[in-house]
Amino acid sequence: MYDSSPAPLALVLEADPDVAAVLSLQFEVLGLETRYFQQSTALLAAVAARPPRLVVLGLEFGSEDGFALLRHLAATGYRDWVLLLSGVERKIARIAERVGHTLGLQMLGCLDKPMRLSELRRCLDNLRVGCRAPLEARGEPLFSADDLEQALLRDELTLHYQPQFELATGRLSGVEALVRWAHPALGLIGPASFLPLLSLDQGKRLTRHVLARAQADAAVWLREGVSASVSVNVTADDLMCPDLLELACLRSPEDPPLVLEITETAAMQDELLGSEVAARLCLGGLEVSVDDFGIGFSSLARLQMLPISELKVDRSFVQHLQEETQDAAIVEAVALLGRRLGIRVVAEGVEDPASLALLDRFGCTHVQGYGLARPMPAEAILEVGSTQDSMRASSAVQGEPLGSTP
Repeated sequence: MYDSSPAPLALVLEADPDVAAVLSLQFEVLGLETRYFQQSTALLAAVAARPPRLVVLGLEFGSEDGFALLRHLAATGYRDWVLLLSGVERKIARIAERVGHTLGLQMLGCLDKPMRLSELRRCLDNLRVGCRAPLEARGEPLFSADDLEQALLRDELTLHYQPQFELATGRLSGVEALVRWAHPALGLIGPASFLPLLSLDQGKRLTRHVLARAQADAAVWLREGVSASVSVNVTADDLMCPDLLELACLRSPEDPPLVLEITETAAMQDELLGSEVAARLCLGGLEVSVDDFGIGFSSLARLQMLPISELKVDRSFVQHLQEETQDAAIVEAVALLGRRLGIRVVAEGVEDPASLALLDRFGCTHVQGYGLARPMPAEAILEVGSTQDSMRASSAVQGEPLGSTP
């Protein structure tokens, strides 16, 4: 479905020819062939004829706004990168980004007009020419229940780990386990392509598999002198499963800390039952983290009832921390809440290391994000965690110097 020519294609839909010219020059440096359109119908026809590597859309374009264009673009079957251009309020642009993600598009972000070259280059740093994001589901499911069952039986579901760092020292403090399907024919497949297709029983089996594999890898790291907590995402159904409580009973005090992450919405669905399960897990030596904190509408009184060890500030607030004063205020308020409750506050989605100083000033204790370290195989964690300043070591593993912004 995708073009395999030596020069990947970028299509630009923008009314201002000067903006289009600047984009073309930048894409040429990246090795992208560029085509410029002033009519949405022509661009959509070009996408259908030869799906590009990147589509650049202006949010304000003639009789059709950017939201309609995103929906038309997704309807063509396109599922690769999209960059938005906007001269409207940032909140509107961020809603458009979320709509694009929901439609299955790979959103690079949104640039304000007039564009600054430094911001454009930083945004394009996320575009790996010649590399694609893990395969995502498009329309009809790519896999059947039997395919997933065979993957579980053949042990094809593997883990990558995203490092988490202590902000005050820069040292590796933990990792988040993220499941991938090492498909024998299609390569590494992202979780969005298969997790929604799992049956309830398969989901529980996968959770047990992830917990066992993550703890085994953590034990190897510990023997090599790298101590890191391991965070595993669980569902509300997982929390109700007796296996987790049995796991707590089997752990020894010498095992690395195990943190169970549950989303804010799921954590608040049943106040009493959720509090009981979390309390029993804590008694067994496991920790509970509330993930994506800030995007739900839960009561703080309910949060007070949960014996949690960690709040993870949703990436949607962290990514635009330095440009959006409202986002900064929310992050600062969550960090203050965490300090008052005596728990860790992790800022997720750190893409620009320049935001670390502000996060530290607000009182966040830990950080993670693509700007610091991308998910990596288990063996790479040893290299990241073997130095005193792990944040810099992680960027060295990725080949990207920390703190150097375009």
